[in-house]
This record gives sequence, C-alpha cells and structure tokens, in this order.
Amino acid sequence: MTEVHHFSYGLVTPVAAYLMSFVGSLLGLLCTARARATTGRSRASWLGLAALAIGGTGIWVMHFIAMLGFSIPDAEIRYDVPLTLLSCATAIAVVAVGLFIVGFAGEGAPVVVTGGVLTGIGVASMHYTGMTAMKMGGDIGYQPGLVALSVVIALVAATAALWFALKVRGLLPTAGAALIMGVAVTGMHYTGMAAMRIKLHEHAHGAPRGGVEPTDFLLPLVGGVGAVATILLIIIAMAPSEDEMRVEAQLQERLAARRQSPQASAPANPAGTADAAERGRTAGEWFGGGTPRR
Repeated sequence: MTEVHHFSYGLVTPVAAYLMSFVGSLLGLLCTARARATTGRSRASWLGLAALAIGGTGIWVMHFIAMLGFSIPDAEIRYDVPLTLLSCATAIAVVAVGLFIVGFAGEGAPVVVTGGVLTGIGVASMHYTGMTAMKMGGDIGYQPGLVALSVVIALVAATAALWFALKVRGLLPTAGAALIMGVAVTGMHYTGMAAMRIKLHEHAHGAPRGGVEPTDFLLPLVGGVGAVATILLIIIAMAPSEDEMRVEAQLQERLAARRQSPQASAPANPAGTADAAERGRTAGEWFGGGTPRR
C-alpha cells in the first residue's frame, strides 16, 4: 500500500477545517432559530439559508479544507471538477431535506430520526463522492470497518444537528451546540479518510491527467465562503430574534382576530339612539376613553 499523509501542514488544516465547520453550524442554527418563529414561505426561506450554511460551509467547505492537508509522497493529486461540485450540491441538498422534514412535519422523535438518517446517509455520500473526485493515478480502496464507523458518526451527527435545530435556544447554548456539531462533522471526515487504502499504478508518479489542483479551488473557495458568511451575518443581524418574532406573530394574530370581528369590541348602543350616539362620539369615547372632558 502507498504511504499517505493526512496532516501535511500539521495542525493548520484540521484546525481551520474545524473552525469552518463550527462557523457554518453556528450560522445554520441561528437561521433555524428564526425559522421556528415563522411559518409558510418565511420558514422555508430561513431553512434554506440554514441548509446553505450547514451543508455548504459547515460540511463541504470543511471537507475541502481538510483535504488540502492530504498528500501522497512523490505523487500529485488533482480533483474532477463536476464530481467535486456534485459533492457540494449533495451536502446542501441533504441538509435541506432533513431541515425541511423537521421544520414542517413536526418535532416528534420519529420525525427527527427519519430526517437524521436521510441526512446522515447524504452526508456520507457527499464525503465519498468527494473522495471519488480525486485523481492520482492509482486505485482507492477502503477498510469496511472504518467506513461503517464513519457512516454511523454521520448518522449520529445529522440527527443531533436536527435535534439542536429544534430545541436549542439562546446564543450561548447555540454556540455550544455548534461546537459539538463541528466535532462530529470533522470526526466523520477524518474517520472516512483513515479508511482509505491507496495503491499507485506503476510509473504513476507525477501529475495525473485531467482535473485541477487543490489550490485552484482555494481562492474562489475563500472568497465564496467569506461572501456567504458575511451575507448570512448581515441577514441574521438585521432580522429580529426568535422571541421578537414570536411576540410580533402573536400581535399580528390578535390584530387579525379583531379585524375579523369588529362588533365584538364595539360598545352596544341603546335602541333608537345608535345614529345620534355614533355622530356624537369623540375619539376618546370610541377607544374606551369614557366621557370627554368639557
């Protein structure tokens, strides 16, 4: 088997990968907190932003940054662009499926578990699709036991993420949940990486045909992630908090109920004097102010 290095730059790539996973998870959980306080299209919009943050930044970007530390001595690694982009789309889509399930189907344990299983399988598929995108002039195999463990970690991590999305409230608890999610996501990635077994073809040293170098993704990746994170932070900062949204929703419900039954709040008029009373009322009398001062 060929020798591989998972930490070519020391702790730089795993720490950076974990930080990106934490940031993406935190932004996603803040979006789901807003989604809980809304309904209909507004909830769907917040859940979509959460899927972009968790799936795109917290999972896929973490995967790519971690892969920058992966190397094979005397061999060059390139990446198939369509498969790499497919893995990104898969990460966002499967997280969106899980969030929409728990966002619209209820908060019961069966719903959370169903969403977690679907999302976890999708996350694992994203990881191994990204691994398939590697071109190195050799054969890639996997140790079944570690592959199974990585899938289990993905299932647990996805289920925990959906549970956090439903239950966690407050900035500090949300940050703590994001820290846990970051550990789970990066743990799944490095477990899957440890399962790899590579055997280079004879005379395969050097640059493989096709694909792009990992660093070719770096600049657009950093720029794209920075833009997405900045936009999400601005949206979250400008939006009311979950509690403020709930208070506003309750107020709107009360106003709507009052508009639908205006006679329920209007004082009764004696028979035969309705027209005169209505013409003689002042603003203070109409809104419960009693007899105006003379």
